[in-house]
Amino acid sequence: EVQLVESGGGLVPAGGYMRLSCAASGFSFDDYAIGWLRQAPGKEREGVSCISRRAKITDYADSVKGRFTISSDNSKNTVYLQMNSLKPEDTAVYYCAVDIDGSCLYEFDYWGQGTQVTVSS
Repeated sequence: EVQLVESGGGLVPAGGYMRLSCAASGFSFDDYAIGWLRQAPGKEREGVSCISRRAKITDYADSVKGRFTISSDNSKNTVYLQMNSLKPEDTAVYYCAVDIDGSCLYEFDYWGQGTQVTVSS
């Protein structure tokens, strides 16, 4: 059974940084793609970043390129999202998700419960 548990959200001032973690179980990082999505109030869910060892892909939304970095620690079955130079518009609930196709097309099959990130202006 695939399980994803996010942590690391909270309140940060604009210009600050934060690292989100996603503890994963029930699958191999070598087979699936793992990504982060976010949803702000009143807005559609947005793909933020994705990493796939299988497809050798690391992808970022244009809105976060140069500021966010996705990484994985296979020994800990954990994926991280390092977020720097945070902006108020980054405020959202952030979800960790898994794509069993391993393709990083942001068509995810499993989701975590989400963690709130709030960036104050």
